[in-house]
Amino acid sequence: MSENKRDVKNSLLFECAWEVANKVGGIYTVIKTKVPVTVSEYGDRYCLIGPLSYKTAPMEVEQQEPKDPHLASTLESMRNVGVKALYGRWLIEGAPHVLLFDTGSQYSRLDEWKGDLWNLAGIPTPPNDHETNETIVFGYIVAWFLGEYVARQLGTAVVAHFHEWQAGLAIPLLRKRHVDVTTVFTTHATLLGRYLCAGSVDFYNNLQYFDVDHEAGKRGIYHRYCIERSSAHCADVFTTVSHITAYEAEHLLKRKPDGVLPNGLNVVKFQAMHEFQNLHATAKSKINEFVRGHFYGHYDFDLDNTLYFFTAGRYEYRNKGVDMFIEALARLNYRLKRSNSKTTVVAFIIMPAATHSYTIEALKGQAVVKQLRDTVSEIQNRLGTRLFEHAIRSNGDHATLPAPEKFLSEEDKVLLKRRIFALKRNALPPITTHNMADDANDPILNQIRRVQLFNSEADRVKIVFHPDFLNSSNPILGLDYEEFVRGCHLGVFPSYYEPWGYTPAECTVMGIPSITTNLSGFGCFMQDLIERPQDEGCYIVDRRSQSVEDTVNQLTDNMFTFSNKTRRQRINQRNRVERLSPLLDWKNLGIEYSKARQLALRRAYPDSFYGVSGLEGEDEEFDFGMERMMPNSVPASPRFRMSGIATPGDIGTLTEEMQALGTSDYRGQAWGLTEEDEEEGYPFPLVMKVRSRASSVVSGASTPGGGRSKSLSEVDLRKADAALSHVE
Repeated sequence: MSENKRDVKNSLLFECAWEVANKVGGIYTVIKTKVPVTVSEYGDRYCLIGPLSYKTAPMEVEQQEPKDPHLASTLESMRNVGVKALYGRWLIEGAPHVLLFDTGSQYSRLDEWKGDLWNLAGIPTPPNDHETNETIVFGYIVAWFLGEYVARQLGTAVVAHFHEWQAGLAIPLLRKRHVDVTTVFTTHATLLGRYLCAGSVDFYNNLQYFDVDHEAGKRGIYHRYCIERSSAHCADVFTTVSHITAYEAEHLLKRKPDGVLPNGLNVVKFQAMHEFQNLHATAKSKINEFVRGHFYGHYDFDLDNTLYFFTAGRYEYRNKGVDMFIEALARLNYRLKRSNSKTTVVAFIIMPAATHSYTIEALKGQAVVKQLRDTVSEIQNRLGTRLFEHAIRSNGDHATLPAPEKFLSEEDKVLLKRRIFALKRNALPPITTHNMADDANDPILNQIRRVQLFNSEADRVKIVFHPDFLNSSNPILGLDYEEFVRGCHLGVFPSYYEPWGYTPAECTVMGIPSITTNLSGFGCFMQDLIERPQDEGCYIVDRRSQSVEDTVNQLTDNMFTFSNKTRRQRINQRNRVERLSPLLDWKNLGIEYSKARQLALRRAYPDSFYGVSGLEGEDEEFDFGMERMMPNSVPASPRFRMSGIATPGDIGTLTEEMQALGTSDYRGQAWGLTEEDEEEGYPFPLVMKVRSRASSVVSGASTPGGGRSKSLSEVDLRKADAALSHVE
């Protein structure tokens, strides 16, 4: 480290990820939605680093010249030796600085850097893995940039936060080169975890028994696994996005994470109370239009007694729990028929897959309904004109009401009959809206065939498989994904492998109840935070401690119970779901990122925090206004807002107490909640779980397999003392 004492109070932040201004998957959403709270904390001291995609960058980035002279000179020196880079503002809310490097401009050095990586860290690299080649070039360019930058800028501490293994290669390089940069690494899902779960192994019950090197080698990802593991071990602070992923990383990457940084969303508070209810009604009417075109003409059912369930995400048949969803739908269909329920459930599966085109049946269904609507509108206009003409010509003394049959002309009757007969279809409504590329071997369609949910008239559960992304220009289901979610009644995500789970989180923010599992990060998060999440419209199915049969039955029970709710009960539940949205707001969860950065700075520059004597606050030059550390014998007490909800710092508290660093006294960024952000007064209380901070450091706490600590709490001991005092 440098002998100069860097300013840790006004540190600079570089956040590096493969999906900066480059939408590939979920990390793009994490970073993009988190930017506003990070900018509010760092301002112009914050810059994102990513790869330069000439396809998307012109639409995402406004080019500018850097105002930081050290940054400008660093980029100038790199450009002089052939590195192409784009610097400017990312055109999203918060407008942060962004720096994109063209990996293609340095491919000539790939072999040299591969050799250096082997000599430096012993990481092998095969010749034909394009993704790994991109990762190596990008990692070396980022390490090069940060090394040159901190060599020029000597006055301020620099924190570099890396997401996932594609960006993490720079971490071991910075560590080996002794570059004066503080590093944080966040893994959103382990590489080996994804591959193992996709291979239908009993993942969570065998985590501690896997031979990780052998398993990675067997799957041809040993080199990628080495990059991920070295990034985790060389970072000053290692974090994951959920307790379930922390448990996974501890066994697969062989380092216990220092903390959990849950993923948030930008929660939009509407000016009008319960505006989300109006949005639900508007979006539902659009889904009704699709359902009319898809099913009417085959047979009729009452849309007022129809519920819309859906599941969505990447096409990972087992990991996303689609197998369990379809099986539960078949059982739900049986139970609804047996109970003579009048409710119809239309279940949507929205998962992009290989397709050729839209099916003729799906297109024709929407077309004939549109024709009928246009014809009826045309006849309505003619009738209105004739009625007006009759009324205006009538004398007040001899006025007569028009005979209805005189106003519907023969031409109108013929046209209307033709449109009605055009609706008639003899086959069953189609299951899928597209012609699948490999229909016979598609796992979703094959399971639908096995459970025989063919959309027959007698079935109370209908299935629509839409193997494409949703957008408003779609000729069949013309809604954007967000609007579609708002129009549904229940989201079902029985995932087996889900490190976080944005889909149920998005449902919660939009006021839509959802079903998830205790093997998803979001499910664990809600289960740890709320006393009875099912009462709040967040149903959590146990996929950890019971058999598959019991899990499917529990999922069926939840869907059947929801199907029997009255309209009033569903409206009530949407109200209760929507009030959970502050728990997922970056204004709350962003504090966990701040604590991770502060922990990294404490480890890198302990003298700046604890002074020469080792006590915090001794060095007046770096007074952060933080309390002195409490002795280990004094447990930290939970803090509460007036509403009874735990403060943001308690939601996903870092487990740094195990390091005896005590950053539970964090007094960093205060996000400054406005009146609009305060919770509305609801007549029913939201019961939060009260947990001591110390419980978060128990190995395996809140994770499958670990269970909760069995030790007695202070309250238990006081109750025991009180009871014993009455014994004669």
